[in-house]
Amino acid sequence: MKAVVMAGGEGSRLRPLTIGRPKPMVPVANKPIIAHILDLLKRHDITEVVVTLQYMAETIQDFLGSGQQWDMNIHYSVEEVPLGTAGSVKNAQQYLDETFIIISGDALTDFDLQAILNYHRQKRALATITLYRVPNPLEYGVVITDEEGHIRQFLEKPSWSEVISDTVNTGIYVLEPEVLDYIPAGQAFDFSKDLFPVMLERNDPLFGYIADGYWCDIGNIPEYMRATADLLSGRVKVEPLGEHIGGDIWVEPGVEIAPDAKLYGPIYLGQEVKIKGGVTIHGPTVIRDYSIVDNRAHIDRCIIWRNSYIGEACELRGTIVGRQCNLHTRVMTFEGVVIGDRTIVGHNAVIHANVKIWPEKEIEAGVNVYSSLIWGAQSRRTLFGRFGVTGMVNIDLTPEFAAKLGAAFGATLPKGSTVTINRDPHRSPRMLKRATISGLPSAGINVLDLRTMPIPVACYYTRTSDAVGGVHLRVSPFDQRVVDIRFMDKDGLNLSKSVERNIERVFFREDFRRVYLDDIGTISYAPGVAERYIEGFLKVVNMPAIRERRFRIVCDYAYSPVTYVMPNILNQLHVDTVPLNAHIDETKMAIGQDEFEKALWEMALITGALNADLGVRFDVGGEKLFIADNRGKILPNSVALAAMAVLAWETMGPGVIVVPVHQSYILERLATRYEASVRRTKTDLPTLTRAALEEGVIMAGDGTGNFIFPAFQPAADGMMAAAKLLEFLAVQKTSLSRVVDSLPAFHIAHGRVECPWEMKGTVMRKLNEQYKDYGADMTDGIKIYFSEEQWVLVLPDPDTPEFHIYAEANSMENARELVHKYERIIASLQE
Repeated sequence: MKAVVMAGGEGSRLRPLTIGRPKPMVPVANKPIIAHILDLLKRHDITEVVVTLQYMAETIQDFLGSGQQWDMNIHYSVEEVPLGTAGSVKNAQQYLDETFIIISGDALTDFDLQAILNYHRQKRALATITLYRVPNPLEYGVVITDEEGHIRQFLEKPSWSEVISDTVNTGIYVLEPEVLDYIPAGQAFDFSKDLFPVMLERNDPLFGYIADGYWCDIGNIPEYMRATADLLSGRVKVEPLGEHIGGDIWVEPGVEIAPDAKLYGPIYLGQEVKIKGGVTIHGPTVIRDYSIVDNRAHIDRCIIWRNSYIGEACELRGTIVGRQCNLHTRVMTFEGVVIGDRTIVGHNAVIHANVKIWPEKEIEAGVNVYSSLIWGAQSRRTLFGRFGVTGMVNIDLTPEFAAKLGAAFGATLPKGSTVTINRDPHRSPRMLKRATISGLPSAGINVLDLRTMPIPVACYYTRTSDAVGGVHLRVSPFDQRVVDIRFMDKDGLNLSKSVERNIERVFFREDFRRVYLDDIGTISYAPGVAERYIEGFLKVVNMPAIRERRFRIVCDYAYSPVTYVMPNILNQLHVDTVPLNAHIDETKMAIGQDEFEKALWEMALITGALNADLGVRFDVGGEKLFIADNRGKILPNSVALAAMAVLAWETMGPGVIVVPVHQSYILERLATRYEASVRRTKTDLPTLTRAALEEGVIMAGDGTGNFIFPAFQPAADGMMAAAKLLEFLAVQKTSLSRVVDSLPAFHIAHGRVECPWEMKGTVMRKLNEQYKDYGADMTDGIKIYFSEEQWVLVLPDPDTPEFHIYAEANSMENARELVHKYERIIASLQE
């Protein structure tokens, strides 16, 4: 049997450890990761090996040679350009004429490879994927199998709402050589994204084997520390580390340990390591070849690479020290510090937690280092969340951070292209907006400043101009200490996950494009922003019908930039408006739930007292619309969605309305009246907006106040929703209260239950196994149907350690009981 060891990774998330070496050459205890993999192959009598290479290929070739030191025959397949996981193996097809196993050269494992091979042969599989259960599956490809082991479904790096199992793809495969014929030569092609879905569609014998043993994908610094600790603690089976001298301490030849040194294992000491007098070392700790720990130093849970010097009275905790580093006397480092190769740290310097120091730096004596010394490192693992790039102002999001973020975004765009930028009225986004602007021209990007406008206006201007993207900065509606930086594409929509990852990659590597003087981008104010929006807006509403009706409405502008646009629109529609909170107040960009509900109640009260046709309140971004009917009754958001759907079908005719999976089934019942249809999506707004672009869609809404009318733009737009509501009521010659009263009753309850992050995947897997025969819908989370109008949706929250539970039933009492029942079930599955 032959093996393919994939060793082309550069390990950007392991930087600065991988500056100057490819990821497979990062040492775990006594040898590089790839050497542990070769040891594993040899233990299973696999000696014919093909190593696929791309990044710094010569480094690995020089280390492994022909394979003689492992009594192996090693061949190399080097990619000129990255070909993806499957493409790299296709590149080595000339060596693969029999059943072969593929294994990563940068993960640590002790799986029984013979058991995996036996399973493959027993199942007569064309391909077998080795699976493993992990507490947090977000960073991996989740794989679902049936009872026979057939692969049923793949999810590549899912969000929490998509997680339906804790069983993940380890990247260890057994393949028959004919599988390689599915892979196009010379093209980027991936196993999980491309090859296996093709095999699944062809109904090929594709199986999953759930392995026992140890497996760790060493993808970042914490996982590297964990793998090292696990190896020293005996949790993973490897070849002997050296001579065991007792106390869980292993040493190589030439080690010197002073008699009064205190060592508490597990500890590994490489060749000729010197531990001087009065030194204290607590494990798990690795000190590699030829390093010296001088008198009275204190080492606690550290990894120190070759040829480094730790000076007298130094104190290192939870730290990684690279090759050929020199730490002078009384240096102190804290948890999460990583010191790159050939760095000098002066005496009495203090390096604070999570600081990363890039190679070949010199830290002056006595300084306190609070932030990373670059050219590139950040403590954040990811940038993007549900609301873009989010953080506390001047803590997480500083001007320096924003400038680099702008440069990273610009580096992913064509040089010379244009980006719009916009903000809310608060001073925090104003500061960060100017910093973001400074980063964009440095990458050769021209900036059109929209100043302060509602979000839908920024989306529309970006979509209808020559811009290739846009940025909006706002205070979080939930917390005035927090700022959201939202990015959009040329259509004014949130960026796709792949584009977000490209920006993250540039940001964390700090691989910015710095253009020459003549190519630096320009910064200018965009002309006619509101005018362009209003002109396009009025083309898609029935102005004569609205004008003829002579509506009178109460309109709460929420102290927001909506006041720059909506009064003009309502005036042109001849709507008599009673304005509330119609001036800008930057202190009102984020308000508490109690204050919001009070404002909503006041708007509804005034609407009823004035006998107005309608009452509306916008959110501060102008995206959401909250409604009170002509009786002054506040409409729950789900009721407002149903009423708007009925009016849209009655006015616009049969068409598709897109809603998330947690909204009431009543929408399907209503659709049958109009020979129309409802399309369900995930609960996140970006998915809803992209679905609104599909053919036949006339409206989309999420039941939280967001409405989308794609004939104007596929973005949530509270102003367009308000105008369309007026249009529908005018054309139908009806009142909103009549529409609401005509709706069938429906009852939806919502609850939450806490769940530790590490248990979420396990809970989803158990639910999936328990309810697989119920025809569960896995569009988002797990939706279990008991009848057409009675269901429960279990949805992991992407940002907090909890689950959301939605239930619909024939009464509110029954809906709440279903919620309580599944709260108890989820709690029990965590035990």
